[in-house]
Amino acid sequence: MRFVCFLALRHLRYRRTQSLITLLGVAVGIMVLTTALSLFNGFSKGLIDATLKAAPHILLLKVNPEAPNTPPAPNPEVVAQAPFLAAKALLTRRAGEGRSAGVDFATLVGLGEGGAGVYPQIDLHRLKPGTIVLGSMLARSLAAFPGDELIALSVEQTRVTLEVVGTFSTGNALLDAGYAFTTLEDNRRLLGMPKAISGYQVRLRDPDRAYEVGRAISGEDYLPQPWQSNYRTLIEQLALQKRVSGIIVFLIVGVAALGMANVLVLAVVEKTPDIALLRVLGASGLQVAGVFALEGVLLGVAGVVLGNLLGWGLSSYFAWRPIGIPGELYFLTSLPVDIKASDFAWVSLMSLLVVILASLLPLLRALRVKPGEVLR
Repeated sequence: MRFVCFLALRHLRYRRTQSLITLLGVAVGIMVLTTALSLFNGFSKGLIDATLKAAPHILLLKVNPEAPNTPPAPNPEVVAQAPFLAAKALLTRRAGEGRSAGVDFATLVGLGEGGAGVYPQIDLHRLKPGTIVLGSMLARSLAAFPGDELIALSVEQTRVTLEVVGTFSTGNALLDAGYAFTTLEDNRRLLGMPKAISGYQVRLRDPDRAYEVGRAISGEDYLPQPWQSNYRTLIEQLALQKRVSGIIVFLIVGVAALGMANVLVLAVVEKTPDIALLRVLGASGLQVAGVFALEGVLLGVAGVVLGNLLGWGLSSYFAWRPIGIPGELYFLTSLPVDIKASDFAWVSLMSLLVVILASLLPLLRALRVKPGEVLR
């Protein structure tokens, strides 16, 4: 083994430029793949976190609107819950000095007692009857500021005057541009339903347990809708996008590995006379073939290590200075990064597997060299 390692290292030093280019090819492929996965992880996590800032973990919708408004069954996983009534309305702001009138549609979420606990990342403590908290982009569209008065107009032409007491920003442009929070009493007046509720909104300690807890607390009066169900299309699209992008980017590593195999095969062809002499001097075929296979493994391992370091460094840079993206298209105003050790681990293992398979080509080529024919 010492003999094989000596020749492999000597050969790599002799062909420094080609070895360096081959190593960088593998490293750049892994760097691109790990960085892309970190960006996709961050995009998915950021979009879901932003969505859950202004979305409950569980919606309990009343099965029978005429049934009493009984609270859902208690559960230790429930952190907060509140009755709610949702309404679509046209929000208008009268023209003022130096400002033209503002008009926009919005979904008004009327919250009852406990609403502030359901949305701890949004300041709803100033919310009281006759007030409204707007999404940041909705407030910008209406040119409305705290202290301004808005008129909410329902489909039934009912008007309710609301004072703006604050705004919220989740980072999800879809929510920030189309949602606002009011009180349950205001939405009842707007819809002309004095005692109606749509159901209950629930916040959990662990959002991932929404399906399980929803079934446990709903009973026969409510239909549970976990957040994973409400945003299932979004979650599936993100997962599919990550898989497809990972496969496409992983092909870069495959191309780099084939390039490495090509360099090593050419090295075998170039060193055919030397291989024949080594065989005559007593080296076995496996020893000679192992030299080129070991070269491939060494280049692959070094490329994987360097690629992981470069990928971690580039991902950390993007985490430090996020990339700005148009919120109207991607719902997020900046691209977050989520670096996962598991992604680096499976990328390294798959890359090493590809590199080892690529190293078999020069190994087989070296085994086919016949010393007698070459020396003749």
